[in-house]
Amino acid sequence: MKTRFAPSPTGHIHLGNVRSAIYPYLLAQQNNGTFILRIEDTDRTRFVEGATELIEETLKWLGLDWDEGPIIGGPNQPYFQSERKAFYQEWAKKLIASNRAYADPTPADTIDKYRKICHNEKKPFLYRDFRPEHPPEWQEGMPLRFKADPKVRSWHDEVMGDLSAGPEVQDDIILIKADGFPTYNFAHIVDDALMGVTDVVRGVEYLSSMPNYLALYEALNLEIPHFISLPHILGPTGTKKLSKRDSAKSVTEYREEGILAEAMLNYLACLGWNDGTEDEIYTKDQLIEKFSVDRIQTSGARFDETKLLWQNGQWIRKIVNEQGIDALYSQTLNFWPKSAAPYDDAYKKHVLAIIYDRLKTLGDLRQMTVYFFENPSIDLDMIIKNKFLKKFSEEELSDLLQVSAQRLEQSEWNADALQTTLNNLLIETNKKPAELFSLIRIALSYAPFSPALHLTLNVLGKNLSLARLHSTISAIEND
Repeated sequence: MKTRFAPSPTGHIHLGNVRSAIYPYLLAQQNNGTFILRIEDTDRTRFVEGATELIEETLKWLGLDWDEGPIIGGPNQPYFQSERKAFYQEWAKKLIASNRAYADPTPADTIDKYRKICHNEKKPFLYRDFRPEHPPEWQEGMPLRFKADPKVRSWHDEVMGDLSAGPEVQDDIILIKADGFPTYNFAHIVDDALMGVTDVVRGVEYLSSMPNYLALYEALNLEIPHFISLPHILGPTGTKKLSKRDSAKSVTEYREEGILAEAMLNYLACLGWNDGTEDEIYTKDQLIEKFSVDRIQTSGARFDETKLLWQNGQWIRKIVNEQGIDALYSQTLNFWPKSAAPYDDAYKKHVLAIIYDRLKTLGDLRQMTVYFFENPSIDLDMIIKNKFLKKFSEEELSDLLQVSAQRLEQSEWNADALQTTLNNLLIETNKKPAELFSLIRIALSYAPFSPALHLTLNVLGKNLSLARLHSTISAIEND
């Protein structure tokens, strides 16, 4: 088996593109086959500098290592279509020799006139109805068109089943443009044949072009590969294809927001596929083992960012539980608040160890940990308006904080001892945990969330914790 991922370097790589890489990768892996990366860069008007490197980096990040392609090479070099013009020229000449392709010097404005004629006559525009009778000899700089042989075309798609289309959808498509570069319609067929691709995985949007592709396979006397068409990824409403209007983000944006590679791979693989179980968390090895084309759904799959965030949180905890805090810490380098820069790795690991189970993304670290690295601004409204504390007077709040500070100052400073001290404080003050602990927690962090109080105290350290409690006491008394 040979599969391929053949993206165009036209900008950011989006979710649908990546899913079209995941499935052929999984197929190749589970069949001991070959996964090819080929860059389809023949549309020079849409080429974006740096986009190829972004594609390569994204695949590496996800762990989708290719067996042939850019950087590593292989027996079918080159792997950039812009460098394969000689192959397309050779195969184009075969079609010309068999009278299945012709040069087309027709000006664009004339073609527009043909379209208007069809529009006025209320019939579909087919260029084959206006095919030039005596085309000139083809030479580079002149478009080359395929000479269609319209008839009923039938084929099997591994996802969509048995399909067919009539002659009305087949036309004289352009094979090579005036700029000398081939169209996708021609180039991918030539390259798949030369590279020995056996299974073609791509989106359902290409199904409408299949009759023309089949005509080309026939004219070139090529073996037809297996076709695997992937339904669209739908927007949040589930009624239309996911687009930028739905605030769809690129894979790079999700990565920069702190989505783990493991979670992104897991989520996209399961977006339109399942193994028939209720399982939702899969490692790459499990996906390789369980993936099967016959479990790809035929309808569109709705993108659900909430589900992606949930899976990312599951993966954060899975990594720590199975590999330890160091394994997660190694992925957090770019996600700490700026004020964390002077602190050493050991301290930041302590912070991460008590907060990781509350993270949805690594990006949450910036807001959820800032009070571990800098003194928070005192905001007494957070105390006075807290649903558990608003019934207390300022004098009562001050007294509670003073006795808490006194007992904590007498405590040993480790997690277990601090928990015992806090429990004893509940008895001494006759207050509920939601009341006393909320007050201490806010005075320490002035954040909407913090980890377990005894762990927060332990990481902040004795001097800093007591200093913050006394600062809030002073603020209350001077309010």
